[in-house]
Amino acid sequence: MSTGPEDGAVVVETTATGAAEEDEAAPGRERAVARARLWERLAQWMFITPAAAYLLLFFGYPIVKNIVMSFQQYTTTTFYTGAAPFVGLQNYSKILSSDLFSKALLTTVLFTAGSIFGQFVLGLALALFFRRSFPLGRVLRSLLLLPWLLPLVASGTMWRWMLDPDTGVVNDALRHLHLSSSGIPWLTGTSQALVSVILVNIWVGIPFNTTILYGGLQDIPTHLYEAAKMDGAGPVTSFRHVTWPLLRPVVSVVLVLGVVYTAKVLDIILVVTGGGPANATETVATQSYELSFQQFEFGRGAAMSNILIVISLAFALVYLRANRRTQNV
Repeated sequence: MSTGPEDGAVVVETTATGAAEEDEAAPGRERAVARARLWERLAQWMFITPAAAYLLLFFGYPIVKNIVMSFQQYTTTTFYTGAAPFVGLQNYSKILSSDLFSKALLTTVLFTAGSIFGQFVLGLALALFFRRSFPLGRVLRSLLLLPWLLPLVASGTMWRWMLDPDTGVVNDALRHLHLSSSGIPWLTGTSQALVSVILVNIWVGIPFNTTILYGGLQDIPTHLYEAAKMDGAGPVTSFRHVTWPLLRPVVSVVLVLGVVYTAKVLDIILVVTGGGPANATETVATQSYELSFQQFEFGRGAAMSNILIVISLAFALVYLRANRRTQNV
């Protein structure tokens, strides 16, 4: 059947009409798409704005205020007069030149290093242990979280009673086992006191390390261990060549967070030893607290806390960069 000239003209006219209608509808579709994108952006900002406002109000403002206070002579009279004279770097120079700061800095380093080492080693050992399936494994993992869930003040008070040189259960146990006749001055000896707060902080931090490392171990595919076992690898070889390389990103997070949390530990030291004896357990964090809330030198206390923040950030940046280089190699 052939199409005559009249039918062809109708088809051409219909096509031209459809194209014209599409050209007219195109701006409408573009406006609808632009409107949809606008509403999508508004919805995104509606979700972001409350979080950003919360961070600026409860995190940004205190940090900025703390930095400003560190350059002022901010004392109790400031609350009444509102006058806080600008002193420049005077607060920092007084802190850095004091003998107590150098001792507190060394104590902070020892306390942080000892706590992180103990928490990580014991946490990793427990994470590897709980990776195996055995009866009551889930119950024991749940009970392991108890030290982490208890308030630090309650934990510190309990350990202060346990480590008491005269009536503590630790010395009583040592006497009954004939390991020490007179007991150990856990809280009164200048060298033993630091060891005591480190042990208490290790006890508090083990659940955090175990939980995070256990989660990292769960993400390692089991077929890698099966392949290593078929190649004749033992437990040590499997850990060295399978577990540790794949667990390294989780280890980085655990160590960085552990250092940041441990460097600013305040509750445990204040409750267990109070910074004593003879400033043996005085850290940068406890010094900042004493300057601010016991001596009411808020400017110097703010400067001390800023120094602690800079030290923590410097360690985090150096460690993350070094870890990234080892991963690239």
